[in-house]
Amino acid sequence: MLKKLTNFIEKELSFIKGKKILLAVSGGIDSVVLVHLFHKLNYDISLAHCNFQLRGKESDLDEKWVQELGRQLKLKVYNIRFDTKKQSKEKKQSTQIVARNLRYKWFKEILKENKIDYIATAHHLDDNLETFLINLSRGMGLEGLTGIPKKNENIIRPLLSFSRSQILECAEKNNIHWREDASNKEIKYTRNKIRHKIIPVLKEINPNVLENFEKMTSYLEQTKEIVQDKIEEITPKIITIEEGLKKIKINELLKLSNTRAYLYFLLKEYNFTEWENVNALLTSQTGKIIYSKTHSLLKNRNFLILRELIPEVQGNQYYEVGLGIKKLSDQVTINIEKTDKNQVHIKNCILVNKNLVTFPMIIRKWQEGDFFYPTGMVGKKKVSKFFKDEKLSKFEKQETWLLCNNNNDIIWVVSMRQDRRFLITPKTNKDSILKISI
Repeated sequence: MLKKLTNFIEKELSFIKGKKILLAVSGGIDSVVLVHLFHKLNYDISLAHCNFQLRGKESDLDEKWVQELGRQLKLKVYNIRFDTKKQSKEKKQSTQIVARNLRYKWFKEILKENKIDYIATAHHLDDNLETFLINLSRGMGLEGLTGIPKKNENIIRPLLSFSRSQILECAEKNNIHWREDASNKEIKYTRNKIRHKIIPVLKEINPNVLENFEKMTSYLEQTKEIVQDKIEEITPKIITIEEGLKKIKINELLKLSNTRAYLYFLLKEYNFTEWENVNALLTSQTGKIIYSKTHSLLKNRNFLILRELIPEVQGNQYYEVGLGIKKLSDQVTINIEKTDKNQVHIKNCILVNKNLVTFPMIIRKWQEGDFFYPTGMVGKKKVSKFFKDEKLSKFEKQETWLLCNNNNDIIWVVSMRQDRRFLITPKTNKDSILKISI
């Protein structure tokens, strides 16, 4: 079995030869066998162990055991301790989810700091079947039913095609020692219930259940690839990107045979969970908006507009600006300078009469009740009405800046319309012209 495992790794994972690899090691049989396999193949490896402090002294003994394994094999070992229970309470998530997130976040930090190419975990075929059954019970879609991927970006799982019994056989025949995790026998966790109560029954019904499961996941992966090809084909027809915002054309989407399914595949990576609400946006009134933990989705006339969540900018927050260059954020810089030119044809630039402004000027987002005197129009106009006439979406309104005089009179609805009270005229002295660009 050892030869079979090493041959498989050399053949299927030839792309990692000569790369630096971080092995996630718990001390259990699967991760220890993985360490010995990679060590035998002379890969450039180091070990990483997380102590989640969930099993008292047993957790500490696991940590010491992995450190000793690294010493025996002359491998570098990275260790970290997490107060998992405390973070679980603070984040109101299960300890399993919190532990997983902490684990992978730390792994990625190690990779970045030490220029390591890949993380290798010891998930095996039994783990994959357990994950499939968990996802099946939760009603997950195609992604959930394909199980654990063998490769996900820089995370690889070399043992995913091998069963727990095959890994055990390899360990026993090659005198490989490991630590037993007593918590694996407890059935208070969903995964352990499936491992000890359900899978034995499936194996009793069909002893080849693991082999058949691997075939099925292969078929589902092929189906997923076909679906992805179709999504890539239709995406350019349905989605446009304007000023960083992703806009989905509702009319084009409705022409497709299964609108709900296509909408799911177009948006699934943006962490939406309330899919009934997402679908309802298609027929909602303009202005309706829903949120995921990372993005917002707005119905705006004939479009659904997707935007990554950013901290809300309150109306009473503003910047004071004077002559020179000032950076307001990673996306916004304003430059106010003297000039003797009397014409400008740039969207993000205006000329004003210096004698009509007082410093420091203010740049801020709009507030209810704001009004100005737009160039090319008679009288004054509320900024909210101006936005409506310009058919700005809610997102676009949130992104629009106002440049104001020191007394808060609006000089410029930035990149859109200047206030005529501050325009230069043929009589304006060339020494009194300010150029403002943003």
